[in-house]
Amino acid sequence: MSDNIAAEQLRLFIERIERLEEEKKGMSEDISDVYSEAKSQGFDAKTMRAIVRLRKLDKHVRDEAEALLDTYKAALGLD
Repeated sequence: MSDNIAAEQLRLFIERIERLEEEKKGMSEDISDVYSEAKSQGFDAKTMRAIVRLRKLDKHVRDEAEALLDTYKAALGLD
């Protein structure tokens, strides 16, 4: 009996994961549509993606990353 219960639990977990993967796919498509719309309005999608990544970071982490980037750019003469 416990094998049947474990198999049923496993099936339910797999089905939940599959539903969530479908939702994630739909969300990814929606996000791509927004970037495409922004691009059609003259915005640069690559730069927008970079801004979205930066906004996810805490300010002090972002500041440290920007300072390090500036240091590397200066070392390579990219200023």
